[in-house]
Amino acid sequence: MNTIRDTIRQQLEDNLLYGKGDLTDDASLLEAGLIDSTGVLELVAFLESRFGIKVEDTDIVPANFDSVAGLVAYVQSRLRDAPARAAMADHAD
Repeated sequence: MNTIRDTIRQQLEDNLLYGKGDLTDDASLLEAGLIDSTGVLELVAFLESRFGIKVEDTDIVPANFDSVAGLVAYVQSRLRDAPARAAMADHAD
């Protein structure tokens, strides 16, 4: 069973590193030149599709998207908050 970390690392390795190099969980994707604004948008689409979360524009900040560790923490927080957001949406009607 793949963990969130494993899934994110695999995506980054396949689409940014192309199977080359070593990426630590805390390494800055921006400083390493591995991701640009287009890459961030592709990563957002992947996270939304793979994990069934909605990435808000205000959440696209370096703290959430600049490292594997940041991405994992962000996805975990969105998955944790999903039931509460769904319940609020049900009561909004």
